[in-house]
Amino acid sequence: MAGVDPDEPGVRLAAYEGLPAAVAGVGKDPVNAPMIRHWCEAMGDTNPAYSGPDAIAPPTMLQVWTMGGLSGHESRTGAYDELLGLLDASGCTSVVATDCEQEYLRPLRPGDEVTFDSVIESVSGRKTTRLGTGYFVTTRTDVRVGGELVGTHRFRILKYAPRRTGPRARRPRPVVNRDNAEFWQGVAEHRLLVQRCRDCGTLRHPWLPGCNACGGLDWDTIEASGAGTVYSYVVMHHPPFPAFDPPYAVGLIELAEGVRMVSGVVGVPYDKVRVGLPVRVEFRTYEDEEGALLLPVFRVVGGEG
Repeated sequence: MAGVDPDEPGVRLAAYEGLPAAVAGVGKDPVNAPMIRHWCEAMGDTNPAYSGPDAIAPPTMLQVWTMGGLSGHESRTGAYDELLGLLDASGCTSVVATDCEQEYLRPLRPGDEVTFDSVIESVSGRKTTRLGTGYFVTTRTDVRVGGELVGTHRFRILKYAPRRTGPRARRPRPVVNRDNAEFWQGVAEHRLLVQRCRDCGTLRHPWLPGCNACGGLDWDTIEASGAGTVYSYVVMHHPPFPAFDPPYAVGLIELAEGVRMVSGVVGVPYDKVRVGLPVRVEFRTYEDEEGALLLPVFRVVGGEG
């Protein structure tokens, strides 16, 4: 038909459907209590089924036992790498995970030794998204213990060519509503305000209509000193966003007053950010086509640039 794009790359990519992505993979560690404990602490999951002598692993840890870590898995096939290479060659150089589906057939228990096989289950036709144009690739991993199928994990990514932009995109504006308007008014005045419950005195951030400790609805504010430390952080590489220049560090900052807030970490290169670094709030103005935007960021004490 005239005017119809035959999507020639998509035809070549579809040939990879059904090919193995990993064969006879072996989990690097048996299911074990320390990893279960770390997972539960990170997730805040206190279900008693995950501790004690008869503990089981949280079902959503299914993928954990198949991950290869930084050294990878020897079981990975060349077909999956070839598929990704073709996508890169077609201009789809960026990647973002989109979703996963898991099916649990029986619980995993400490001591279980996991094996797995993965297959390239599907490659979509060309799709246009807000990020750009590309292809969805779905792999299915069958997880076994002693030859018995215990679960299935489907993982889907989008490999895409980033959208081309003209003028630099505007930075996202904060959503200001009646619950947090006073916080942003404080920012406009170069003051970092924290909510305080009038009933129990608990400080809270982000701003909420009610106290998450006692449920009280009456509150006032205190002005934070602006001093804090990096409690945790991530370095953002992908997906690229036109208003930002990756890589850059985003930190979870623990203020001296005890509450934590998410913001950018500045003053040192992104690869020098570390947990425990002392920081202090800085109110930075960003200019774009929509005008000036004032935001609180955190500068490493003694950092430059």
